[in-house]
Order: sequence, then C-alpha cells, then structure tokens
Amino acid sequence: MTKRITAIAFIFVCSSVAWAILGATLFARTYDSGSISGGQVESLWGTPQNQLPPTASFKTTTTRQQAGVENGVQVIRNINEDHVTDLPLETSKIDVDLDLHHRQKGLLWYSTYKVNFAGVYGFRNTSDKEQTVDLKLQFPTAQAIYDDLTFTVNGNPVPLTNEKSVASSAIKVAAGATVQLAVSYSSQGLSEWRYSFGSGEISQVRDFSLRMKTNFSDIDFPENTLSPSEKHEFNNGWELNWNYKSLVSGYQIAMVMPEKLQPGPLAGRISFFAPVSLFFFFFLMLIITTMRGIDLHPMNYFFLAASFFAFHLLLAYLVDHISIHAAFAISALVSVFLVVSYLRLVVGIGFASREAAIAQIIYLVLFSYAFFLKGFTGLAITIGSILTLFVVMQITGRVRWAERFGPKSPPQPAVDLS
Repeated sequence: MTKRITAIAFIFVCSSVAWAILGATLFARTYDSGSISGGQVESLWGTPQNQLPPTASFKTTTTRQQAGVENGVQVIRNINEDHVTDLPLETSKIDVDLDLHHRQKGLLWYSTYKVNFAGVYGFRNTSDKEQTVDLKLQFPTAQAIYDDLTFTVNGNPVPLTNEKSVASSAIKVAAGATVQLAVSYSSQGLSEWRYSFGSGEISQVRDFSLRMKTNFSDIDFPENTLSPSEKHEFNNGWELNWNYKSLVSGYQIAMVMPEKLQPGPLAGRISFFAPVSLFFFFFLMLIITTMRGIDLHPMNYFFLAASFFAFHLLLAYLVDHISIHAAFAISALVSVFLVVSYLRLVVGIGFASREAAIAQIIYLVLFSYAFFLKGFTGLAITIGSILTLFVVMQITGRVRWAERFGPKSPPQPAVDLS
C-alpha cells in the first residue's frame, strides 16, 4: 500500500507540473498577443474618451508705452499686448447614448462602444461692447472618428476650422448677449467614457444636466467620479441623470463598460487550480477502491490523470475559436467520456458510470465551473471541499484502518485432534 500511494503521489506531482506549464503558456499567449491585439483594437475602434466642455473667449489688444535707450538716446516704444478673456459657461444640457459592442481578439474580449453625444451650452458676453468670440470644442481623443458632426450657434450652422483635435469657429456677440452653442457627433471608443467639467483640477459648473442612456444593465462607475442624481432601469439598460444648479468639484462623470468573461485568463486560472480537482478525485478513488477491495494499479491512476489533463488542454485551444461556455462543455464531455470508457474496461460499467463519473463531474467539472461565478469561486469550492470531508468521514467512520493496512497475521498451523 505504501508503494502504491508513493507511485500515485509521483503521478500527481508530475501532473501538477504539467498543469503549471499549461497555465503559464495560456497566460503568455493571452498577454503577449494581447499587447499586440490591444493596439490593433484601438487603431480600428478608438481609445477611452474624455469629453471636455467647449470654451468661448475673446481677445483684446492693449497698448502700453515702454521707455528705452537706443544709441544713447532715450526713446519710448509702443508695445501691443493681447489679453484673452473667457466667457462664463452658464448652462449645460447634455445627452449621451452609449451602445456597447464586445469584440474578441485572440484570447481577450474588448469592451468597445458607440457614443452619440449632443450638448447645448450657454455663454454670456460679460463685456460692455460687441466682441468677436472664439468658440472651441476639444474632441475627447485624437484616435477616433467623429461622424455627423454639427456645430450651430443660436440654431444656425457656422463654418468650422479643425486644428489637431479642436474644432473652432468665430462669431460676433453683442455686449451682454447670450450665445447658445449646440454640438453633436457620433463616435466610438474603448473601455470607458468620461465627461470632465474643465481642464483644471477643480472646476465650477452652473445649471448643469447630463442624461446618459445605456444599452447594458451592468453599470459601474470608476473611483473618484460622481454618482448620478437619478437612475431608471428599462429593458436591458439604464437612464442616468446628473443635475446640478451650482457645483464645484474636481471629480468627473464616468462610465466603465462591463467586461465579458476573458477566455484566456479564465482557462489559465482553471489550469492552475486543476491539481486540487485531481487530488480530491484520487483521494476519493483510493478510499472507495480500498473499502471495496478493487485493485487499481498506479498505471490506472496515470491514465485517469491524463484524462483530466485532456480537459484543460482541449479547453486551452478551443477558447479562442468558440465561446468559452461551448468550449467548457465540449472539454468536459470529452474528459468524462475518457474516464468512464477506460474504467469500464478496468473495473466495470457500474463503478465507471456511478462512482467515477459522479466524482469527476463534481471535482473536475463543477469545481472548474466555479471560476465562472465571479466573487463566489472560493466559497463554492470551500463548500464542496467541506461536504466531501463530511461524506468521507461518514462512510469510513467504522473502518479499522490498522486491520486493513497492518501486517497480516501468519496462518495458524493445523491442530491434530486425533
């Protein structure tokens, strides 16, 4: 028995090394290709977006005199100085529609989205005379496309000038007058969308409202961002509203796009956990066969371990071709078939289809599927482990291990009663 357990332990250690190599290979495939595919997705779809409010300003020129000396003669020069005055932003009415579309590259899913942005901003000329006001809108990122761009002032389209990532226009605004700037566009981005109140660390907004509509229900707000004032759930999405009369803040409004299960990292974690599944399976098989007097040779355990490894190997190379759930189901069916069909020949169809199959489904399939339950993986496996301990303790409580594994007594000599 000691030699058998030693041989089984050796098989277990070798299998664990193989799983460690497979898991490391999966993570290497995922993140080595991810660094390339991530750049490809950004070049095709765009980057995370951070929209700033437009600005309105006018430039005035003043002349001052400066005394100087030229060739020993004192002269007075006139120097022109330009001063830029920002018009206060008095109202902001913004509508944002986020349409999530997950895209897969290699072993990773990327949270890409389409965004329809529309905003109406009110600026007031606080000077005492008519000014030529420069209206500027900075786009959220240079790595994106902006379709159906509109730029209207008081309901009238105005000619635009595009320079780098800024669209601008110049208009005449009377003294004390208010100008309504309406901008809208359609674009696309990656991972998250943000709205900042200004370019500084702390900004002030007045009469502000932003309505955001999503086509996904799993909403999440990053750290150090503002929660919505109101939210209403509908069908498969949310309508969120941020409303402020007068706000001073350094925080932003932001939305993180929900992520799908990542096939590569998930398959890698399942592979690293595989020795735990095999340990429970070997442990239960050893207990059952010992109690029933079934002779399972270490070579039988070797082929059982290989059948378990087949599950993770097949899963590792299916996940980048089909969905993770379909790959998991196919890999599980193949592995269970290998074990049952093999033990059918070694022990019998009854043991193979009952004890062995049920143990494999619990410790390989269900324990591995626990990794799909985000946040509950450890709890699910812990409960399964405690239940296993309870069942084994109950069925072996009356076993006299010393009699089973102790040295057998030599046969007693026959007694001649004649």
